[in-house]
Amino acid sequence: MKDKLLIYGCNGYTGVLISKLAKKQGLEPILSGRNGEAVKRLADELGLNSVAFDLADNLAADNALKDVKVVLHCAGPFMYTSKLMIEACLRNHAHYLDITGEISVFEGAHKSDESAKKAGIMVMSGVGFDVVPTDCLSLYLKEQMPDATALELALMSKGGRLSHGTAITITEGLGNPSAIRKDGQITATKPGYTTRLIDFGFTQKVGAEIPWGDVSTAYYTTDIPNIRVYNVVPKALISSMKLSNYIGPLLRMRWIKNKAIAKIKSKPAGPSDKERDEAQSFVWGEVTNKNGTAKRAMLTLPEGYTLTAATAVEIAKRVMDQSFSQTGFKTPASVFGSAFIREFEGVSLTDLK
Repeated sequence: MKDKLLIYGCNGYTGVLISKLAKKQGLEPILSGRNGEAVKRLADELGLNSVAFDLADNLAADNALKDVKVVLHCAGPFMYTSKLMIEACLRNHAHYLDITGEISVFEGAHKSDESAKKAGIMVMSGVGFDVVPTDCLSLYLKEQMPDATALELALMSKGGRLSHGTAITITEGLGNPSAIRKDGQITATKPGYTTRLIDFGFTQKVGAEIPWGDVSTAYYTTDIPNIRVYNVVPKALISSMKLSNYIGPLLRMRWIKNKAIAKIKSKPAGPSDKERDEAQSFVWGEVTNKNGTAKRAMLTLPEGYTLTAATAVEIAKRVMDQSFSQTGFKTPASVFGSAFIREFEGVSLTDLK
């Protein structure tokens, strides 16, 4: 009987948070990843079983997944790992979840829709901060305005900092264009050149357009054809984003990326418990229709990595339930509804003018 949860990439910063929370909430996941020593060390600490394998080794992957019902994939950058894990899940009829925020990964997961249906599994990328809160807010706004033709989202954080995995993923994307969805199609744009003043209700901040995952996923959740996402960043960073348009070929050079990644790895793996406890996140959203009528709302949220662990574990628990029957490619809000994010501690919704 396939009744196991496997967490792959358990020894990364976010993977550790997820593994510890899963254990705390009464789950008994199999911990996994490439680094057998690190995986076993964490498994021994938590009193859990473990298995180490390389995703490129099909036989080892199949042996590891033979009794697994759900895989929670936490090993990024997902642009390099997700396809192999999805293929392993398809072969072994295991539901696939991951915590990516990468547009290319969401689009790749979407292409597996028919194969997933045939295998009787669900493929759901983005079960963490990318993209659960934004996906739920997008659907909430769509419910308020069913004829919406444009969606804009904005992110803002107070406190906290990036993990190694997130920083490395950003580094791998250096020199690449930003992205929006225009008339239903994902379209490349120049980084740093599109900004917007965002009114969060309690403060106004300038956000710069970024290639956030909802450029992909919010379209599948809401059918809204025009989507932009902004992130509140310092003015100096916006200037750097603009500069990247001119030095893109240099930023894409492998030795440049490797040097940046080595510097990232020399720093702490991610925010401390204290930093996460004190930090806060905000997601703002606006929909408009052809008449120019607008609806706006905002989510107040815990720190991003804390929220990622909470949403990822909860979604894994629900998919592990014997009554779960969703198959094919899905987004979080399309399965669990727009109110799902509001079930978590520290989350509140505010309708804005």
